[in-house]
Amino acid sequence: MHDHFGALNLLCYFWHRSNLSEESACPRPARPARPSPFATSPSKTSGSSLLCWRSGYETTLLDAGIDELDADAVAGADLLIVLGGPIGVYDDDRYPFLRSSKAAVAARLDSGGATLGVCLGAQLLAESLGAAVRPTGAVEIGFGPLTLTPEGRESVLAPLDGEPVLHWHGDEFAIPAGAQSLAHTPGFPHQAFAVGRTLGLQFHLEADHRTIERWLIGHAHELHHNGIDPRVIREQARALGPRLETLATRVLTDWLDAVEA
Repeated sequence: MHDHFGALNLLCYFWHRSNLSEESACPRPARPARPSPFATSPSKTSGSSLLCWRSGYETTLLDAGIDELDADAVAGADLLIVLGGPIGVYDDDRYPFLRSSKAAVAARLDSGGATLGVCLGAQLLAESLGAAVRPTGAVEIGFGPLTLTPEGRESVLAPLDGEPVLHWHGDEFAIPAGAQSLAHTPGFPHQAFAVGRTLGLQFHLEADHRTIERWLIGHAHELHHNGIDPRVIREQARALGPRLETLATRVLTDWLDAVEA
């Protein structure tokens, strides 16, 4: 575990879930501490608050499809986080930047550096590790309980067993060869995997329950199309968000301790 500041480089690559707010980099803490992943000012995506869960990292945020992706920077970062977005890993023809993104992620995984993927980010990691990713024809949107596998109960995800987490997906990944399957839900049997210093999460620990309205507005069409009432998710976030925040902070902190050891 690192106790000093300015020594570690965190690179975060994310896709838009909405275009509603301004970019804001994570402020450097005033003293060595582990701030909550949800305790920072909001930024362009709700997932960007994830960047501030840990002291000691100087962060770089890249907006997928907009900012130039430096493969060397991806490979050389002390920690890489690949967040989610509303496209699929199979959409290369529609979104050509996915090709360079996949190449950079593959090189990163070859380097063995600590890497976290969330939602589409986890799907990109899974594909780079040789696993299939496919649309299911269904969606899982809203807060729902997570069931851990026996391996998951022995992992950093242990605090989440039976706990409701935020889901927002329709595609699913297979578990890469050599990886541990950590969690599942009734409709999506593969919710998390771990291999080496890589962790893939289909669900969203990074989302800030205080700003769930961004998700509801940015995905208004998707919610309407799937017959999902935003009032239900809004109330779920109010009722379940604070506890999930505490559990997510523990999970992410424990994971970082493990990969930094």
